[in-house]
Amino acid sequence: MRHKHFWQIPFALMLVVNPVRADSGPSPHTLEQAMDTALANNPELGIMQARIDQANAQLGEALANFYPQIKASLSYLHSDNPAQAFAMIIAQRRLSFTGSDFNHPGGVDNYRPQVTASYSLFRGGRDYYGKQAAELGVETSEYEKSATRNQLLNNVTAAYYGELAAMEAHAISRRSIEAVQSELAQSKIRFDAGTVLKSDVLSLEVQLAEARDAEIQAANAIEMAQSMLKTLLGLGAGESFPIDSARPTALPDTPASFDDLLGQALARHPELMAAEKRVAMAEQKVKMAQAAHLPRADAFVSYGSDSKDLAYSANRDNVTAGVMVEVDIFSGFATQENIKKAEHELTAALESARQTRLRIENQLKSAQLKLQDALSRAEVAGIAVDSAEEALRLVNEQRRAGVVTVTRYIEAEVARDKAHSRQINARFDALRAEAELKQATGFWQ
Repeated sequence: MRHKHFWQIPFALMLVVNPVRADSGPSPHTLEQAMDTALANNPELGIMQARIDQANAQLGEALANFYPQIKASLSYLHSDNPAQAFAMIIAQRRLSFTGSDFNHPGGVDNYRPQVTASYSLFRGGRDYYGKQAAELGVETSEYEKSATRNQLLNNVTAAYYGELAAMEAHAISRRSIEAVQSELAQSKIRFDAGTVLKSDVLSLEVQLAEARDAEIQAANAIEMAQSMLKTLLGLGAGESFPIDSARPTALPDTPASFDDLLGQALARHPELMAAEKRVAMAEQKVKMAQAAHLPRADAFVSYGSDSKDLAYSANRDNVTAGVMVEVDIFSGFATQENIKKAEHELTAALESARQTRLRIENQLKSAQLKLQDALSRAEVAGIAVDSAEEALRLVNEQRRAGVVTVTRYIEAEVARDKAHSRQINARFDALRAEAELKQATGFWQ
């Protein structure tokens, strides 16, 4: 599929963060607003609409074969050939039997303006099959645009949630820095008082440096996530598009059974519908190629006049009408090769449709499993966060009482941060998997 290769959202962005901007500017945007912006601005949808318009133009071109064709022409001939010159003189109504030398007529000029109309009476059904194929081409282009739209919305959702995850993870990193800084300040006071070892102070300084390093990496990552989102939205690098981090993001519901989801996908997935339309188009093209064996019949009528100059006179006009039937006896095997070509295109379209269905089934199963896995991890991570928070609280109390070392404090701090990171990743993995499931079932069609 043309439309299936563009946009790959780097899911690693879900793991890194950047500071939330505090400066004044545009109001934050919700996910729905981000989707509307992408649908209005993303150039890929404009390309797909142009392809729909192109398919409509091809349909109009196919329909033109059902209308009469009218042409105007002007021809000029000069000849001293007796037979041809004699015929031109007769057509010009200038034949005279006195003083004429039919064997040596001399040079004769003939101007012929004329209007010709032709109409195809029968072409073996090729015009009809061509019209059918063109109509299917329009439908295929529309389904391809729907598939591109689904892919775009899925990528916007993933990028949006990626930035939200980065913001939440950033808050954790800032909290970790503040906690370590506070503990370091207290440890320095205790060290000066002689109640804390120098190694404890140094360990906290190392921990603070690691936290600050993580924050620096997070700051760059959030800029990358924002840049990716703006690209999907069709916005320039200098334009601002803050997202709404205050709105709560609840976990999605447990997905339906695979059979139910597959039934939905097979009934409405635009990529599958487009593949089936391409098969139908290929079938019509096979019939078009086979129709070349049948005879063709055309009717025509022409009106014009012959004269030795461009002066028009109704006394010299004439009308010619007729019907011509022709059939190809031998075309150098071109007809047979065209049929073979069309049949191979049909085979390729059938295999492509089968491949599309298998790919959709795999995407559907993968998205379902990802969602189930993320929901389970989110549940476990929630329990782990509560335990890690309580453990850190107890260690802080013990640390203030001087019964645990700074190493134990650092371990508890790191465990708390890891628990929160796992919870954030699980929650946004679930939201992203829900978006993938929507795309796999054609929900956004």
